[in-house]
Amino acid sequence: MPHKLTPMALGTWRLLSDPVTATPAGALALIRTAYEAGIDTIDTAEIYGHYAMEAHLGEALRLDPGLRAKVKVVTKTGIYVPYPSLPDRKVAHYNASAKQIVAGAEAALKKLGVEQIELFLVHRPDWFTHPAETAEGLKQLLASGKVASVGVSNYTTTQWDALTQYLGQAPATNQIQFSPLHLAPIFDGTLDRCMQAGVPPMAWSPTGGGKLFNGTQEDAVRVREKLQALTAKYGVGVDTLCHAWVMAHPSKPISVLGTSKPERVASAAQAMKIEFTREDWFEVAEAARGSRVP
Repeated sequence: MPHKLTPMALGTWRLLSDPVTATPAGALALIRTAYEAGIDTIDTAEIYGHYAMEAHLGEALRLDPGLRAKVKVVTKTGIYVPYPSLPDRKVAHYNASAKQIVAGAEAALKKLGVEQIELFLVHRPDWFTHPAETAEGLKQLLASGKVASVGVSNYTTTQWDALTQYLGQAPATNQIQFSPLHLAPIFDGTLDRCMQAGVPPMAWSPTGGGKLFNGTQEDAVRVREKLQALTAKYGVGVDTLCHAWVMAHPSKPISVLGTSKPERVASAAQAMKIEFTREDWFEVAEAARGSRVP
């Protein structure tokens, strides 16, 4: 169940918060910038933009059918949060039942205006649904051809294993939080499980949700200073180096960009050409941990 994604993806979580990319034309310009920089993958989710992002991207892509045919869409389903516009929803909850998974994919196809979703993810593990039922919904989507591949997001290793058993094959990815400021996946087995299955994880918040740039926490300051010290050697900025560090892990994570600024997308894309040396990579990890390796 392979997917064909570029080593980086354009994240869309914040697009409706930026007055430029909150317009379809502005969103399209950002997607075009990413594509021209070598990033053909768009990452979104049902819940993004208070459940409005998929439709927004659909409007943007309709402005350029040629580009719409070239980009690959990753989207997610299964998180349901109360909003004023959804008065019948009383409690935040997850739903990864087979019925809801299929309904989420069908709704996403209509909103996005695409014929097939390249990669469809369960956004969060649903505590109230047996993994056999979640797997059944994913298998229905694969059999229908509505999605090319299926995966998960924010799954633990045991949740991954349970779903894999009923799915009959490993999910195509696990989209997880991973950065120099969040090293847990290296030590809790998450990245090991992806390597064991031979699938690349996807890394959300690869620059620590902005802490890399202005965070005052000790780890953020140490990592920022270390990356700054390496900028002259690699000829790129701190954020680009951070993405390169994430992608250098042997599990080959796909780094999900969180910016709505075209200039930062273009600069970050240079990370795909950087090869971290082993010692430089461990220097950043050392800065992140605040101590030498054992």
